[in-house]
Amino acid sequence: MCDGRTPTQDELPTCYMGDDWSGVTLLEFMDCAHNLANNRQVRMLADLSLVGCYNISFMNESERNEILLQSAKNNLKNMAFFGLTEYQRKTQYLFERTFNLKFISPFTQLNSTRAANVDTDELVRQRIAELNFLDMQLYEFAKDLFLQRFQFTRQKEHQEEREKRRKERRLIREQKARHSNMPPEEQITTEDYTSQVTRW
Repeated sequence: MCDGRTPTQDELPTCYMGDDWSGVTLLEFMDCAHNLANNRQVRMLADLSLVGCYNISFMNESERNEILLQSAKNNLKNMAFFGLTEYQRKTQYLFERTFNLKFISPFTQLNSTRAANVDTDELVRQRIAELNFLDMQLYEFAKDLFLQRFQFTRQKEHQEEREKRRKERRLIREQKARHSNMPPEEQITTEDYTSQVTRW
């Protein structure tokens, strides 16, 4: 859906025969110019109405791509929180600090994926990168923004901890100062039992 309607068949032709992608090879999958898998993350985050939704005659391709990428970046930047799969612990830390929540157990970092088990040659990987060049730019932007937010939150937390310790030390000093300024009869005696016995 975009601007309240689904794309027409002319705007978004079908990439396969039948009901779904069953039986389609990876090369056939990549060869479809209208494949919604290409640059999917940018499209999901961007405001498609800025480029006429799925009407590619609305503007030239380079202008369209630039607007979509910038829109996706802006929307990502305006989100209170987002995480990255390859930074599970940092993602958990940011989530907990952003929403003032605490998870029962730490996130587990898993770097093994189903895609990692697929054997593809370098040419195929290059082709996938070309088809998803906007997503790759968005990812680099997201990674940089994510690490900046993490660093900022850590620094803020350290500053708050230092300020808390400073306040605690100041409070202790003030209590000691008040105690030393008390009249002698109000001060707690530190004389031991033997000196009291000698005086009696």
